[in-house]
Amino acid sequence: MTDRRRGLVIVNTGDGKGKSSSAFGVMLRAVARGWKVVVIQFIKSDKWKTGERKMAEELGVDWIVGGDGFTWESEDMEATTKAAQDAWTRASGLIASGEYDLVILDEATYPVTFGWIDVDQVVDAITARPPHVNVVVTGRDAHERLIDAADTVTEMRKVKHAFDEGIPARKGLDF
Repeated sequence: MTDRRRGLVIVNTGDGKGKSSSAFGVMLRAVARGWKVVVIQFIKSDKWKTGERKMAEELGVDWIVGGDGFTWESEDMEATTKAAQDAWTRASGLIASGEYDLVILDEATYPVTFGWIDVDQVVDAITARPPHVNVVVTGRDAHERLIDAADTVTEMRKVKHAFDEGIPARKGLDF
């Protein structure tokens, strides 16, 4: 039998909607239980004023925006890559510090997939974390090594999406 108090690693991946939303649901549960929580975003920039960030900050969740925007909109891929690497340096330090009960690495699969962050560094940081630290990783195309290191993996599968019909993301529903 395993220790029920051991921190867990959860990966939310797949092409469907809801990966980050699920992680933010876990964030709310953790805050309600008095846990210290940090969210590190790897893609979105400060230009995105999301509802989840607004609420999280009101609840005392530390929120770090590490990206400079969506990669397909980047005019300087070198800066985009560096932003992701800097976010990872910060995230790995926070995981190792043991300061937080829950660390959410939002959209962290993308810089791994793009080769900006070495998957071995991510897996090593997660597996070497202090025993009480829980980690949630979100994003499409989670690397097999990350999936293997996780305790729980959920793959969101798209059946239908409003965006495919030309309906853009909406405040309150999507951000």
